[in-house]
Amino acid sequence: MTDLLLSEQEIVDAYVYVLARYLVLRQEHIDMSEEGADYNTIKYNPLGSADFVNPNLDVAYLEAWIAVDADTPSMLTVPDISDRYYTAQLLDEWGEVIDNINERNYPDHPHGRFALIAPGSSPDLPEDVIAIELHSSKAKLLARVELKDDWDGAVALQRQFSLESTGTPNILPPVTIPMFDNKDLLGVEAFELASTVLDTAADVSPVATELSRLVRQIGAYVADGDAERAEIDRIIQQKAVPQFRQYALTKAGSFKNNWLATLVVGNYGEHYWIRSAANLVGIWANSADEVIYYVCTQDNNGDPLAGNQSYRMSFAADQRPDRVVDSYWSIILVSLPDFRVVPNPGNRFNLNSYSPLVLNQDGSLDLYFSPERYESIPVENWLPTPEGAAFSLTLRTYVPQDAVKQGQWFPPPLTKL
Repeated sequence: MTDLLLSEQEIVDAYVYVLARYLVLRQEHIDMSEEGADYNTIKYNPLGSADFVNPNLDVAYLEAWIAVDADTPSMLTVPDISDRYYTAQLLDEWGEVIDNINERNYPDHPHGRFALIAPGSSPDLPEDVIAIELHSSKAKLLARVELKDDWDGAVALQRQFSLESTGTPNILPPVTIPMFDNKDLLGVEAFELASTVLDTAADVSPVATELSRLVRQIGAYVADGDAERAEIDRIIQQKAVPQFRQYALTKAGSFKNNWLATLVVGNYGEHYWIRSAANLVGIWANSADEVIYYVCTQDNNGDPLAGNQSYRMSFAADQRPDRVVDSYWSIILVSLPDFRVVPNPGNRFNLNSYSPLVLNQDGSLDLYFSPERYESIPVENWLPTPEGAAFSLTLRTYVPQDAVKQGQWFPPPLTKL
């Protein structure tokens, strides 16, 4: 038997660190299990598709898993899009944003062909192609085209994105892992497979070397026997999981008015706890220049949001979300702990910049969340809550202004009616 010589907090930290990779692997398994799924093949999601963690129902989505090797890049074609928000977001196998292709980041080449190449490779490419180096042999593509009030136009543009491999790359299947859900996170199994999992994808985090060393050390320890395995599992279940859950919902960012703002998102640096929280709550979070997310699970008194209660959210006229974005905003209501939309007869899941919201005479805005709508509440400003169950709200600000990015603007708290 080998002494571990690590504190419980070091074990907790190692667990939270490696969980980010497991959450991406889980999503890869889910995505690739769908009928017709393959690497370097775009899935054009239908409008209104909500079978996704914290879905964005304001855009035409498309997604793909990209796989390359040193000799075989993939070619992405982005159509010419104007007068509406769009981005082609590339993420690595830890949930870090690699790049966003749009007119803000590529003003001289906002559309056309882009070669997605393996790390350290230098394939011959045509002059009109921009090369984007991935962090590992796989990446996730998520492209969004704003619906606005022209859904048919958005779908037409969505279908003009294309992706194809330049050959037949060597593609390794995702590591087989125990499948888990957000209610029952991985236990000691996270360390039993740790070395194999870590070897599948490089991590750009500046703390990756030290945290990977801890993860591998714990993995070797649990392999020593049942007693060691039970010891680590106890720490995970009693310490790591409760700490991480609380952190993910209330501490993974700036906290004000009982809203959690993800001001550090997409590119996390040394903030690996935030990265794991983002992968849990809304995998494939984008960078703060593109979008800042606000998550609310508590009312103004700090009580958990409950579907049998009724709430109001009041924006002053000069603090409405449309005043602090250069593109659009939206708010969606999802269940806990899985962060998926709540079925309801009217399929009312979100409100956004294009909703026909009713303003008050002074220009202020009230939004309402309740199991049933009171007659005094405008139906345009109301979302139904899941009676008898907990729920969460996510507010998105796309192309946020400096007041948002600097943490000077927050949504108002929810108050019980």
